[in-house]
Amino acid sequence: MTIPVIIETELGSFTIAVDDKNTPITAANFLAYVDGGHLNDATAYRLVTNGNEPQKPIKIEVVQWGYRATDERPAPFAPIAHETNDVSGIKHKNMTVSMARFEPGTAASEFFICIGDQPELDFGGKRNPDGQGFAAFGQVTEGEDTVRRIFAQAATESDHPEVPVKFSRVARA
Repeated sequence: MTIPVIIETELGSFTIAVDDKNTPITAANFLAYVDGGHLNDATAYRLVTNGNEPQKPIKIEVVQWGYRATDERPAPFAPIAHETNDVSGIKHKNMTVSMARFEPGTAASEFFICIGDQPELDFGGKRNPDGQGFAAFGQVTEGEDTVRRIFAQAATESDHPEVPVKFSRVARA
């Protein structure tokens, strides 16, 4: 089963199909942020391209967005267990939605959308030295053009745009 979620941004809207069958922990976490209104007024604050992270040997292209927890504004929910995609079966293909993290078990409030296929983000991939990959949990099913407009705001010299794209509303469809 999938649960549709609509994301409205200043550049248009897009819909994510959240896979709660194959990723129950990750899907429940994302939906808790959605249902609590915690992603309203989020921003696409990180746009990673093949050229704007020269220090990284493994290149990826993603739109990262989310709650942006800080010491002054902690995430409303604790980090979740890492659901690897070798178990879920959801690969990091074009427009796949996944959890941002540092180490397994640290993902909480940040998400990203793949621009093109990103196999180095899958279990066994080399983007993170631990090889555990990232927890993919959904797919953009409508509005790919909006996601690509957001990605087009990427600067070549930094993965953090000067003016992040604003997300005004995130809700179940």
